Amino acid sequence: MTVITKSIKVQSKGENDVVDLTDKISVKIKESQISSGVVTVFVTGSTGALTTIEYEPGLLKDFPDMLSRIAPNDLNYEHEQMWHDGNGRSHVKASLIGPSLTIPFNDDKLLLGTWQQIVFIELDTRKRERNIVLQIIGN
Repeated sequence: MTVITKSIKVQSKGENDVVDLTDKISVKIKESQISSGVVTVFVTGSTGALTTIEYEPGLLKDFPDMLSRIAPNDLNYEHEQMWHDGNGRSHVKASLIGPSLTIPFNDDKLLLGTWQQIVFIELDTRKRERNIVLQIIGN
């Protein structure tokens, strides 16, 4: 069994930016020369998240709208009281979605559904450069 660690840099546009990582991850898997296994995708930082969605205009609007209903901008967040950085809601949203995914692949191809893409979601209130870590494990 082989383990290879790679990374992808993402420059986000700020809160609610959704970035499709699927093709970039596929390239990294091919570069690894591991044909079958799993890839764990992890975003460093506590205000970014990873998930899978159908990357289409309706969901690119619906997903952030749903998050704003769960963690509205106008609530009092204790994190804000402590740090005064305006991103208490960002931490709550990121914690709900999570920082990582594990996706199987075979014959150098991610085993995703037809309409399923791997996305990074920026939840911080400002644009950021993000580091997405990949651990590719297999044969």
